[in-house]
Amino acid sequence: MEAGTEFENQDPKDTHTCTSLSLPVSNSSPNCQEETSQGNGDNCTNIPVPSLNYTGSHSMKTSGHHPRTLTEEEAAKLSQDTRVVNDFKQMTLEKEAQKNWDKFYKRNSTKFFKDRHWTSREFRELSGFDSSQEEKKIVLEVGCGVGNFLFPLLGENPNLFFYACDFSPRAVQFVKDHPLYNSSQCMAFQCDLTQDPLLDTLVNPTVDIVSMIFVLSAIHPEKMLSALENIYKVLKPGGCVLVRDYGLYDYAQLRFSPGQKLAENFYVRQDGTRAYYFSTDYLSDLFARAGYQIDNCDYVTRETVNKKEGLCVPRIFVQGKFIKMRS
Repeated sequence: MEAGTEFENQDPKDTHTCTSLSLPVSNSSPNCQEETSQGNGDNCTNIPVPSLNYTGSHSMKTSGHHPRTLTEEEAAKLSQDTRVVNDFKQMTLEKEAQKNWDKFYKRNSTKFFKDRHWTSREFRELSGFDSSQEEKKIVLEVGCGVGNFLFPLLGENPNLFFYACDFSPRAVQFVKDHPLYNSSQCMAFQCDLTQDPLLDTLVNPTVDIVSMIFVLSAIHPEKMLSALENIYKVLKPGGCVLVRDYGLYDYAQLRFSPGQKLAENFYVRQDGTRAYYFSTDYLSDLFARAGYQIDNCDYVTRETVNKKEGLCVPRIFVQGKFIKMRS
């Protein structure tokens, strides 16, 4: 199993998740024992995350500090990991990104990720729809994978219509082959968010909600803005983008070996897929530059249990809601 993936397939709300952590996010140096809540607070140190200066008139609620305190060993590991993958290999990884994700789904089929039954609890925007309304709410799921987000929500909310797209043609085919796939409720299609105009498929700005669940992190940082601008064009005024993704200093980030670093907070797994680990500042700045209003953007902290290995490890995610302003 490549670094950073054996814990990524676990539902952050399933039975493998134990206590939620309330980790301090102050720039001061908190007591290390309080930092972990598990009695593992020895040899802690703080590494601040550089804050970005925001311009413009958008409002925001964001946690602008680092999500957790690292141990001295963790801090040393990150600071010493300065060697990045050479330019030729990086260009090859970008060129073969779709092929690598297709291989991922060929190898794992529909069995790697669990159904995401937690999404309507985490995002209230995805629940409580009035089934008596004739007009369905339109949801666009980008990076739909094999439907682990899509199908549980359709079961809970029949008054939704889903557009679902993925970079991988194989993943899209898995969605279409799913026994619950129904063209009256959903439409799946292949799309490279960074270059394929969504308007070619959706025609008009008709989308009420866009979901990006562990998607933006798989895109090269230089192309993230293009993806968000592409989404902006199909979103209704007043519509929103809901995001959950990997956060800075997540356990998976700390497990990468030397030679897997592509850029700051950006890594390649052994199977060629890539992952970026966000600070809330970085994520909020991306959306602001793409024209969105930041409603909220925060860290979500969990401890995830791997029963087989007897580990309970810290997971750090970023979660936010970003709105297309009404004209």
